[in-house]
Amino acid sequence: MNWRALFLSPWAKPVVVLLLALPAVWLVYAAFNDLLGANPAEALTRSTGDWTLRALCVVLAITPLRVLTATPALQRFRRTLGVGTFVYACLHMLCYAWFDQGLNLNDIWLDILKRPFIWLGFSGLVCMLPMAATSFNAAIRYMGVKRWQLLHRLVYAVAVLAILHFFWMRAGKNDFAEVAVYALILGSLLGWRVRQAIKNR
Repeated sequence: MNWRALFLSPWAKPVVVLLLALPAVWLVYAAFNDLLGANPAEALTRSTGDWTLRALCVVLAITPLRVLTATPALQRFRRTLGVGTFVYACLHMLCYAWFDQGLNLNDIWLDILKRPFIWLGFSGLVCMLPMAATSFNAAIRYMGVKRWQLLHRLVYAVAVLAILHFFWMRAGKNDFAEVAVYALILGSLLGWRVRQAIKNR
């Protein structure tokens, strides 16, 4: 069987959704079974942030992989992965708002304004909102393909904000090793797009 045909299988999308859900399921299980260490609240916040970044890398990798492997069927997973990334970003924000700020909206807003890395992360989540809200076929028909594609280029801004958020958060501990890995991955994926745009012109 042609391996590319696997991506056209009716089971392909449910498998992708299941894989996206597994980290969240594990975190819930770990939380209820005291497996998150001495500070479970911080572990949940950090883990959901890490999975947001990982999912974002996968989303941005879809187009390069589709082009380089000549597998157009990969494109059908991009919106599913994008929505999954948004869900993890929301969980990350919820963990911060609930465990760190006690769901006090005034304290959350003041903290966002006071601490730059939180402001950057919140800005990234705001950029994701219109993309998540238009991640269905009816939105594409209503907006038109060109305007829809233009709106969804916000994902590039999200990638920059996400890595800056991570960098600034780790700056307090002077720990940049993991930041450098994500920066290299996201920089390579964005750089590929710039190269393709120049080449196409």
